Amino acid sequence: MPHPFRHFYTITKHRHRVIAHCFRAGIGWQGLFHDLSKYGPTEFLAGARYYQGTRSPNERERELFGYSAAWLHHKGRNRHHFEYWNDLNPKTKLYEPVPMPIRYIKEMFCDRVAASKIYQGKNYTDAHPLEYYKRGNARIKMHPRTADLLEEWLTMLADRGERETFSHIRSLPNKEIGNHRK
Repeated sequence: MPHPFRHFYTITKHRHRVIAHCFRAGIGWQGLFHDLSKYGPTEFLAGARYYQGTRSPNERERELFGYSAAWLHHKGRNRHHFEYWNDLNPKTKLYEPVPMPIRYIKEMFCDRVAASKIYQGKNYTDAHPLEYYKRGNARIKMHPRTADLLEEWLTMLADRGERETFSHIRSLPNKEIGNHRK
């Protein structure tokens, strides 16, 4: 049974946490536009239909159909997802990950922390985002320099807490492809 109100509440609560984190990370204006595509019909209707409350509705849609149309729509419109940053390599003629600009890595970090808080609830610790990252296979799908920076920040969060981590992230310039260019 669809749960449009519960889904709306969950995505809005998540979005507001991401916005707050983005202000702490020095990208507040960018945070105001975080995940707006989730409120459009392609993503919202699927989210309401496959809502479970303990994980992304995209996971359920993927289990049922072998793919998630809502996720395909979302990742193609939101630059804070590493999946957005794949392009054709002119030398190999293969689609490969490219380095993400630092401001989107910052937003990805904020997104992951907020998602962990939403799904873990009272059980959340600063180690959860790193544990989730390590359980998955995102690292092998990201550009190595992007993955290194994200993992560095997630590890800092687990070891030193939010205050120090957000202070560090905020101190980094938003315009460059953060410590990525060789």
